[in-house]
Amino acid sequence: MTIYTNRLKQLRLAQKVMSKQVAELLNITPRNYQRYETGEVDPPTSKTIILADYFGVSLDYLVGRSDNPERK
Repeated sequence: MTIYTNRLKQLRLAQKVMSKQVAELLNITPRNYQRYETGEVDPPTSKTIILADYFGVSLDYLVGRSDNPERK
């Protein structure tokens, strides 16, 4: 697993959101979202932006370029 996949799963669990709910937000199947969390599929940039906004973190934090989750 990558930093990105770990953070994605940690953020979802911390907010007590089911993967099905995140999949609905992204307009994808729950299985496809699970592939994002396991690293089987890299989400497109457009989906990554939605995820960062949804979880209230910076893109750099979500993808592992920063350890600071705050958006600037």
